[in-house]
Amino acid sequence: MALIRCDFFSETLELGTSMTVLLPGRPGEQIGLTGHGTGAPPPVLYLLHGLTDDDTAWTRYTSIERYATERGLAVVMPQVHRSFYADEAHGAKFWTFLSEELPDLVSSFFRVSTRREDTFVAGLSMGGYGALKWALRAPERFAAAASLSGALDLAYMTQWDKRPHITELVARVFGGRPVAGTGDDLLHLLATAGDDLPQLLLRCGTEDHLVAQNERFLAACREHGVAIDAAFGPGAHEWG
Repeated sequence: MALIRCDFFSETLELGTSMTVLLPGRPGEQIGLTGHGTGAPPPVLYLLHGLTDDDTAWTRYTSIERYATERGLAVVMPQVHRSFYADEAHGAKFWTFLSEELPDLVSSFFRVSTRREDTFVAGLSMGGYGALKWALRAPERFAAAASLSGALDLAYMTQWDKRPHITELVARVFGGRPVAGTGDDLLHLLATAGDDLPQLLLRCGTEDHLVAQNERFLAACREHGVAIDAAFGPGAHEWG
């Protein structure tokens, strides 16, 4: 497995940015690791970070490299700062960067599969929101999508969460534009989703401050007949 820190210029963001990438190698004899590469372009997981993290968080706080090695999986971890995976009202177009420019750059830089059945997206917290938003808005791209401890009811957050750091974030990212009933509202996307969706997975801790948002998302899935593998268990909003 190769770990690559890729620094590049984004035409969409109009600035230099970074992504961390894991690429599987040929099966070898490294002690403690079992690879399973086939020589074909590997499947790829876009793995999205949370609000206070960056593209290095998954490699610093989890065993993602070991998990990816076992599965022969390429992993792309982009950096989007505190953008909520949106085109910011007062900032850069991070949604356009993620959903349009990034896959093209990954295909041009690295030898990975571009087939739907080989393409996945997941994230935690803000990244869980970004993963499900991408999967629901571009279902033809992904085989599956997962949210871990996701901030999934952004319409609620932007309207009712009055903590100063949240109100400042909402003002910068969304300006005065509404979230409810738009392409930034996951519950609205569920209500208007087609039939050919990726497989969806949701996990959240019962002590997580975002658990109510996850429960509302699950209820909306059931209301609109959207299949999802959801489970709640002990845990707060933390890496464990």
